[in-house]
Amino acid sequence: MSVILVFLALITAIAGWWLSRQRLMSKPWLEVGPVTAFPETEAPIMHPAKIGLGVFLAVVGALFALMISAYFMRMVYADWQAAPVPRLLWLNTAMLVLASVALQCAVVAAHKGQRDNLRLALLAGALTSTVFLGGQLLAWRDLAAQGYFATENPAVSFFYLITAMHGLHIIGGLVALGRTNVRAWRGESSARLVLSTELCAMYWHVLLIVWLVLFAVLMGWAADFIDICRRLLS
Repeated sequence: MSVILVFLALITAIAGWWLSRQRLMSKPWLEVGPVTAFPETEAPIMHPAKIGLGVFLAVVGALFALMISAYFMRMVYADWQAAPVPRLLWLNTAMLVLASVALQCAVVAAHKGQRDNLRLALLAGALTSTVFLGGQLLAWRDLAAQGYFATENPAVSFFYLITAMHGLHIIGGLVALGRTNVRAWRGESSARLVLSTELCAMYWHVLLIVWLVLFAVLMGWAADFIDICRRLLS
């Protein structure tokens, strides 16, 4: 339960900071200037699509927080036997980091109108994300080859469940990223392309953060950190 509260508090803090940056509580009838943006010292009005994606990602974060909490609560039972974490997860993590970096580069290229760099960055993001998914499947195969199946014990079941849930979100993101790649190669209007690229980058950054937390949990680092905190507080 404490894991859920800490994770949700972190999400709430980030969401509060992010929303405050978008001036959702501003009074536009008191503002002077063009309707598309506030004065130069202020942030532009946030596009509804970004707000909707932000809410969705907050729900996704809460979902994974519940899964992590269930993971910690279940591991205290005697039948919990942690499976060896495939070393391939390190490479998979690197691929997801590269995908996030590539999409951030795509955002920069989109704002500068650099179509060639944008196409290259979007393609790199899609390819590295696909490699990440392939690596996750190979990690499953390695576990199965060692005799660790989803029905063997709760620890292995959680490993498959957590990685599968995160992989499904990556697959969903690849659908949107694929559409953005098509738009970039077709040469659509800059405004729509910039927004689509920003949404993809925003989605990937959050999924990267979620995966890093999940990776720490699966490696056992998060449990060690919680034990240290409990000892300090006791």
